[in-house]
Amino acid sequence: MSPASGCVRLIVTGALLVVSGAAAADGPRIPDLSGDWGRSNFNLEQPAAGPQFIVNTLHKKDGTIDDDAGRLGDYRSSLLTPAASAILKAHGEFSMTGQSIPDPHNQCWPEPPPFTMEIQLEVLLLQRADEVVLIYSNGQRTRHIRLNSSHPNPLAPTYVGDSVGHFEGDTLVVDTVGIKPGRWPVLDRYGTPHSDALHVIERYRLIDGKAAEDAMVAHHREFTKAPVAKADAYGGIFDDDTSHKGLQVSVTVDDPKMFKQPWTGFVTYRPESNWPEMICDDPPSLSNTTLLEIGGPPRQGPIAAKADF
Repeated sequence: MSPASGCVRLIVTGALLVVSGAAAADGPRIPDLSGDWGRSNFNLEQPAAGPQFIVNTLHKKDGTIDDDAGRLGDYRSSLLTPAASAILKAHGEFSMTGQSIPDPHNQCWPEPPPFTMEIQLEVLLLQRADEVVLIYSNGQRTRHIRLNSSHPNPLAPTYVGDSVGHFEGDTLVVDTVGIKPGRWPVLDRYGTPHSDALHVIERYRLIDGKAAEDAMVAHHREFTKAPVAKADAYGGIFDDDTSHKGLQVSVTVDDPKMFKQPWTGFVTYRPESNWPEMICDDPPSLSNTTLLEIGGPPRQGPIAAKADF
């Protein structure tokens, strides 16, 4: 991103904050969640209690999860229905051949929740009076969450679903339904499947800065014993000042066709700066010197059925 475009974003963000503040003045005060947020590692954080969601069964000698050796999700988990278990087993076997499991991210397709939260390290949150916009840095995936609204009836399914939100005290609650299974309907990098019955509820709230740092460190140590770096894998720089609040999101997944019961995971962010510009390689003929590749098998991105003009 050029310095000029960075300035534009800051100006726009400031304008949105003014709108949000004005809305709060007319009713119960709501928290300002806006900002550039980042984290150090992929995947959701496991809950302290309740069902444990699918993880990689491959580990390094030091006991940490080894996502580099392969993606062999625990298809024997009691959380899975027989149909989901069979799909996850097949995806794991494919991964162990040395190939990447195709997913919406590495195929440049729209990323629904919770998958986009599993795979994206950075998110820009813009808070307005009537909506919240989430812009994820890698590929500029964008979600629009209508506030104090309801889902259309009838609802036409889309690849990212329909998201509506409201505040419950200091927490933004987002309800997403109508997620259309795409060509690769997975919830994570291990190939855990989802169906057309997927229902996702996210709860966003600000937390103490030190608590956010501790949560990030704990999640980081599941994958490596090395300390958390000052920058994430994309280059975003973490704010070291723990007097600044963090952002934590609980994500509850309900899909009775694939899971025997709902389960919840977490994402914990800290304030960040210095984001890079990352564009999914579409079309593949574009020079890789101007685009940041995101890995994975050869892409089969969506193609329009007919020309716009």
